Amino acid sequence: MFLLGSVGAGLIYFSQARIDTVGAVEFGTELGIPPLAESEQDASGARVFNLDIESGETLFLDGGPTETWGVNGAYLGPTIRAAKGEKVRFRVDNGLDEPTSLHWHGMHLPPDMDGGPHQPVGPGETWTPNWTIDQPAATLWYHPHLHGNTADHLYRGLAGMFILDDDNVDQLKLPAEYGVDDIPMIVQDRKFDDNNQFDQSIPFMSTSGTLGDEIIVNGSRGPYHEVTTRLVRLRLLNASNARMYNFGLSDDREFQLIGTDGGLLPEAWATDRVQLSPGERAEIVVAFEPGETVELRSYEAEFELGDMAPARLNGDEDRFDIIQFRAADTLTDETEIPAVLASAPDLDTHDIAEVRTFELEGRNINGERMAMDRIDFGVREGDTEVWEVTNVNGYIHNFHVHDVQFQILDVDGAEPPPDLRGWKDTVLLIPDLRYRLAMRFDGYTNPDMPYMYHCHLLTHEDQGMMGQFVVLGEGEEIGRVPQQAATHDHG
Repeated sequence: MFLLGSVGAGLIYFSQARIDTVGAVEFGTELGIPPLAESEQDASGARVFNLDIESGETLFLDGGPTETWGVNGAYLGPTIRAAKGEKVRFRVDNGLDEPTSLHWHGMHLPPDMDGGPHQPVGPGETWTPNWTIDQPAATLWYHPHLHGNTADHLYRGLAGMFILDDDNVDQLKLPAEYGVDDIPMIVQDRKFDDNNQFDQSIPFMSTSGTLGDEIIVNGSRGPYHEVTTRLVRLRLLNASNARMYNFGLSDDREFQLIGTDGGLLPEAWATDRVQLSPGERAEIVVAFEPGETVELRSYEAEFELGDMAPARLNGDEDRFDIIQFRAADTLTDETEIPAVLASAPDLDTHDIAEVRTFELEGRNINGERMAMDRIDFGVREGDTEVWEVTNVNGYIHNFHVHDVQFQILDVDGAEPPPDLRGWKDTVLLIPDLRYRLAMRFDGYTNPDMPYMYHCHLLTHEDQGMMGQFVVLGEGEEIGRVPQQAATHDHG
């Protein structure tokens, strides 16, 4: 009798697990645009940014504020903007009562500047990373990366965009006025308890992690944006802990995908959907008509998980209204989408130094969980390698590599779809498909300080689905993680 009751309760839970907010969002809040981070130039010519990590309160719902964390504010952080060739320096002050960190997701930089698990910033401490921007224009971001606590710290609000510019993109006539026709969109799902505080509980039988039933964009709940130009560029960032988004417009119109994680695609791709797993970015350009109103939505995910983890219990059948766009009666029309945007990824795969195999299962990569004092392998500076990555679970993982942008050679032997033909640093792994990733390791050798590779579903990452590699110079051998760095293990 008890078993029958449990089965019945489970069936009821399953039938009610799907979330659908389409048509139910009021869109009563103007979209907040994160301010551009201020900087000053020091004697060396570097641009210096001051970033203060602090706690605060944010009003999302009626009835009282939510306790939040932010950078230079109560929730989220400013947009950092820099150009290829610039030297940047940061003063990161931790005003919290516990350690945290800031990782520059998607950035090519020295490993001791990466902001990963080995660069924690203690309470009241200051961290001063610096490096020279040496990669093409792209939409990157920053967020905490404290081992064992990344999901919690990001959920509380520590995140922001990091936009890179270069001479190529400056010469194009793409929409480029920040906050007007070039819109940052940090998309997050959140769940609130009865006291309007964040609820990080994981749904029953979910294999992904925390899933929220409210969507906020740039910290705004139920946002709208006033459109004043015919073409609008949206920089979409999935900054959620676990949720997939399958973005499309409410009238199913086509838009142009112009960029992914590592920068602009070779040419724009016309589509009506773009799917992002946690950590991925996409730049799309939408064309509007005067006086119209249209919503950006997230539709059901476009993949099958099989029987191990029903899609409904991991949010993949959910639908959300994300933001409403309200076009003015008169729209300016001074931008365009060029036929050629950027050079295609062109790694030389005729001289591959190493082919490595990675299998993701449970919370393990190749059967092992993260150990702060274990360097899993070393790569040689200047080498190009191919990493063959497979999700052997029946549920979702993705794969992120620090320091490099990779080229996806094929997906299970087939040419990658258009949205995977640009530079990437994070890729969704459909179960049982093999993804062949080519990457070149240039500069920044250090035998003792590793970079990370991991699943970017943050509960998975925190529970150990992560490994470490070092980049070795000529004659160098794998070293030993400094003791101070290795002891910061919160997993």
